[in-house]
Amino acid sequence: MTKHYNITISGKVQGVWFRKSAEKEAKKWGITGYVMNGNDGTVYIEAEGDEKALDLFVKWCRQGPEKARVSDLVVQEGEIQNFPDFQVMR
Repeated sequence: MTKHYNITISGKVQGVWFRKSAEKEAKKWGITGYVMNGNDGTVYIEAEGDEKALDLFVKWCRQGPEKARVSDLVVQEGEIQNFPDFQVMR
């Protein structure tokens, strides 16, 4: 069953290749959506896909890439947007 998650990640998550790494992970799991840096130092992701794939993606987000230090992660379910792919937003 397809789900939509809004994910906000706090900590040392900007300037550590989080967005590009998230894109790679999302594509690996067949997840669509986007990732962007928040103005408050967070990383924000909207992700859609199979619930199992999303759970694996969220698990990865709790760690992030090697240089990231995740202090908090909030997941909220949202409305399906039918994203065509997964993109890194500037």
